[in-house]
Amino acid sequence: MEKPDAQSFSYSLSLDKNGFIPLYYQIQQALIEKIQAGELAVGDCLPSEFELARSYQVSRMTARQALHNLKSRGYALSQKGRGTYVTRPKLEKNIMHLRGFTEDMKRRGMMPSSRLLAQTVLPAKGVLTEQLRVEEGSAVLQLRRLRIADGTPMALEESHIPLKHYPGLERTDFSSESLYKVLRDKYGVRAAWADEVLEASPATREESELLSIPKNAIMLSISRVIMTTAEIPIEVACSRYCGHRYRASIRVPTTTIE
Repeated sequence: MEKPDAQSFSYSLSLDKNGFIPLYYQIQQALIEKIQAGELAVGDCLPSEFELARSYQVSRMTARQALHNLKSRGYALSQKGRGTYVTRPKLEKNIMHLRGFTEDMKRRGMMPSSRLLAQTVLPAKGVLTEQLRVEEGSAVLQLRRLRIADGTPMALEESHIPLKHYPGLERTDFSSESLYKVLRDKYGVRAAWADEVLEASPATREESELLSIPKNAIMLSISRVIMTTAEIPIEVACSRYCGHRYRASIRVPTTTIE
């Protein structure tokens, strides 16, 4: 869709310039209401900072703050050569819940799919031998998958599974199969708990191309070691989520606050 200009975009909001609500917040909320009402759809370009400032008769700093807040809340994204456009609101990633991508997206009413980037058997080395509790050189299945929901690339996942516990797993076609469904149905294995580490880091060139995001866009990285009830490692995985599509949440018990 072509970028709206001052003539084609509807600036129907009358700002209260004498009240207590900041002007940038009024503009921000007006744009969010248009997005939620469907007047602005995912992929539509938003007015520029200059257009907002001129049309609402506010400073460019005020318009800049309104657009910045839209981006920080996950309603918009800026890309060189394209401007600022509407994107999907951020999905809440509750790190207290241990769910696979497929199950998680289905619970949200979204259609999950995957693009298999690599399926390889490798020898375990270094820290991976400690995490999976296997011997050096032991066979490990590596999966690299692009995770997609409703046709939108959401995350990149790299998994390492010890084949000594799951013989024949490497022959499964993971371009169409869910790893945890196969482990449950074929091997009787269920995940019980996981140790997770969260980090934020910029997207690589490959990630920006696969996920259709700007280079160096912020990524939410979750590294985990997933265990059975018998404390046998199932998988060592690293999931790289688009920062503008996800945010992490956790419920902290009050007993941890002194």
